[in-house]
Amino acid sequence: MAIIWPCALSVDQYVACGRELEVPRPTCPACTGSMTLWSGYMRSVRTDGRCVRVWVPRLRCRGCDTTHALLPAFVVVRRLDTVETIGAVLDGVVDGPHGARPVARRLDVPHTTVRGWLKRLRERAERLAVAFAALAVELGGEIPGAVADVTRQALAAMTAASDAAFALPGWQVIGRWRFVSCVSGGRLLATNTDSPYLVVGRRRFMPPVP
Repeated sequence: MAIIWPCALSVDQYVACGRELEVPRPTCPACTGSMTLWSGYMRSVRTDGRCVRVWVPRLRCRGCDTTHALLPAFVVVRRLDTVETIGAVLDGVVDGPHGARPVARRLDVPHTTVRGWLKRLRERAERLAVAFAALAVELGGEIPGAVADVTRQALAAMTAASDAAFALPGWQVIGRWRFVSCVSGGRLLATNTDSPYLVVGRRRFMPPVP
């Protein structure tokens, strides 16, 4: 299982730290037991049209022996591109005046990849819109006004939830899309339909760290 932590470092800063990076030690999501570092692995991330390799530490629970990958917030599970790149596409196409091809070309992402992201968002939009609107209210924010397009409604709800979270200490520094990655467990565009908020509000709270 992957755990997303609210990393505020840029991708290049994260890469430069390598295996020496200090990472948080969250409790086990399976049993809430304490966890220790348990090796790790390298994975590719694409940012600004280039691929880099990042170190992903693994944690092992002392209680149930389950291991978990600890992913920085710019990583999206089973996606090569950073969450900021994906977010820029969704903003540009869903909430902006541009089509998929111009946005893909501007961000140096294959058009077929962009088309897949948009398809997945449409499939999950209704559930995401409801869940992020509920999270916004729980964090003291406001429900966004209704719009006819459910994908635009989902983006509006994400913005409302992130705006509410930014009133809490530390969260504003990571930005809207990393916030969305954190609370969706890195599964914003996943095929599952799990509840999207995992580490914010009165649930397990992992504060942002550098």
